[in-house]
Amino acid sequence: QVQLVESGGGLVQAGGSLRLSCAASGRTFSTYAMGWFRQAPGKEREFVARITWNGGVPNYADSVKGRFTISRDYAENTVYLQMNSLKPEDTAVYYCAATKLGGTIPSAYDLWGQGTQVTVSS
Repeated sequence: QVQLVESGGGLVQAGGSLRLSCAASGRTFSTYAMGWFRQAPGKEREFVARITWNGGVPNYADSVKGRFTISRDYAENTVYLQMNSLKPEDTAVYYCAATKLGGTIPSAYDLWGQGTQVTVSS
């Protein structure tokens, strides 16, 4: 069973950068596709980025394309989300998730981290 723990969130000014980490434990990490989602107050959880089990096909929401980069390190069992040119509308709780099915729908993801808060000030 894979367990996920996010870290790296915090407060940053608009235009700044943050790097989120998702540390995974368990023997099956490499067989899961990984995704990042976010949820702002009063809004539904939305897809941000995903990467396939072999790291070959990253995908991004239009709202973050060109600014965010997802990657994974199999040796360290860690998935990253590099966030550049941050905007106030990026403010949300960010969640790491794992799926055997893939896709961008939250219900397709089997495992979730606890979330890490990202706040972008004006």
